Amino acid sequence: MKGSKGVPRLQGERRRWLALRGLLGPDAQGARQSLAALAISSVTSVGAGVALASVTDTLERLPGLLVLVPAAIGMRGNIFGALGSRLSTTIHAGTFRFTTRRDNVVVQNVIAASILTLVTAVALGALTKAVAPAFGLEGVISFADLVVVSGVGAVFASVLVLVVTLALAGGSVRYGWDLDNVNAPLVSAVGDVVTLPALVGATWLVSKSVVTPALATVLVAGSVLALLWASRSQLSLLVDIVRESLPILLSTGVLLVIAGVVIEHRLDDFAEYTALMVLVPASLAGAGAVGGILSGRLSSKLHLGVVETSAIPNLSARRDIQMAFLISLPVFLSNAILAQVVSTVWHLNSPGFGRLIAVSMIGGMVATLFATVIAYYGTVSAVRIGVDPDSYGIPLVTSAVDLIGAAALVFAISAVGLP
Repeated sequence: MKGSKGVPRLQGERRRWLALRGLLGPDAQGARQSLAALAISSVTSVGAGVALASVTDTLERLPGLLVLVPAAIGMRGNIFGALGSRLSTTIHAGTFRFTTRRDNVVVQNVIAASILTLVTAVALGALTKAVAPAFGLEGVISFADLVVVSGVGAVFASVLVLVVTLALAGGSVRYGWDLDNVNAPLVSAVGDVVTLPALVGATWLVSKSVVTPALATVLVAGSVLALLWASRSQLSLLVDIVRESLPILLSTGVLLVIAGVVIEHRLDDFAEYTALMVLVPASLAGAGAVGGILSGRLSSKLHLGVVETSAIPNLSARRDIQMAFLISLPVFLSNAILAQVVSTVWHLNSPGFGRLIAVSMIGGMVATLFATVIAYYGTVSAVRIGVDPDSYGIPLVTSAVDLIGAAALVFAISAVGLP
């Protein structure tokens, strides 16, 4: 009798365990890989936040620079996150090879990413100068200053981000990782770490009487020549990547600049509670990384025919979406904890641990909700209109989430009763 009573209980526990496994998504290993990558992203993003808080005086001295910061960081993730997503698809398809031949898939991707880096850096400088005043920001630094800071910062930062992206692709082949699970958060993490110092370092060139205008001219001319060369290249994959990527990157660049405007409008609040400034890169990177993971997995599954281009997500897509929500919870909680810890160590003003957690969780989960919607319908729409979802999915998700995440963060600050 005891045994017969124990069987239903064991079966009930087994059903609950199976339900938990189903909630984790397609596989527990994928969830573990994603959480490990997101943990690294959280730590590095908070580090970038500390660096951002430490240059508050520079941000106040150079109006428009804070507008450029999330745009520049986001664009590194857009370009190299998409690069990693494309390489992941080649790995799944068995066509990934490291060679020095110019017609090699990897080489063409690297050249395309380099061209897109230069062109979008110049474009972000121009967009910041055009968009910021339209949203009420006055006294923005000159076009030449913005182009030089954006361009020089992008070139130096992108070298390391490119090396890391290629290393991740090589490591995924060698050690059997799924690149889709780690690409977006780790590329975002490296972009956070290197882009902000590169931009701040480039501010040394601001308002140099002869050097700044001359360097701005070189960067603008170089971007135009690079585009002309790419348009006439015999490397068909390179041409396709640049042709398909540039419109979405420029469009998302507008979203990234507006995200920066949203944050700069609340610069006084962030300056008062510098712990919130620490939270900015972590919040934006966390939501973008979760959306990027989801977009990368969906893109690969769309290529392989596992996910259909239907208006309602099928079972496989729904499990990936469930996993995105599940892994986002510890990410935003850890962001708040890390922000409070470093604020205490560095003696930064904090609104209080409870409020910091509330701001991070409210802002983060709102952004994640939008990220999942954009990730699914963005990748599906890309396939339907005949373009590569790897090139469109991550840039669309991360840029839209940066804007939504910035607005959600500002909303959360007001919701918890901060001025």
